[in-house]
Amino acid sequence: MKSWVIIVVFLIPFVILDLAAQGRQAVRNDIERGRYLANDVAMCVQCHSPRDGNGDLIRSQLFSGAAVPVSAPWLSQPWAEFAPRIASLAQYSDEQALVLLTEGISRTGRPLRAPMPPFRMSPQDARDIISYLRSLE
Repeated sequence: MKSWVIIVVFLIPFVILDLAAQGRQAVRNDIERGRYLANDVAMCVQCHSPRDGNGDLIRSQLFSGAAVPVSAPWLSQPWAEFAPRIASLAQYSDEQALVLLTEGISRTGRPLRAPMPPFRMSPQDARDIISYLRSLE
């Protein structure tokens, strides 16, 4: 019986270390998936990042806020002229950001102005994007 106790006590630190590593990997995957969604699927980067004189994104300033690169198709349509900084999401709680991405409602309780689409993301997609944006400075 004593030998089993020694083996179990000896293995516990390794099991705990392995679980901790798995937890870090899960967070890393969420951030990487969020990067993919924000850059290549939802295309957040296109409006929330400034551009140089050639119209190319300034890579060192991604998600730092910028003038919206497209004009309203009708003069009477409410249209955002500036896309705010979303790197770090400092102005949003996780719950507010989740509501914005899953219901299309801003932290003020109002619908988003065009050209921002009223996203209806899955909660997991929204959480992954939030994790990614929070990882940015």
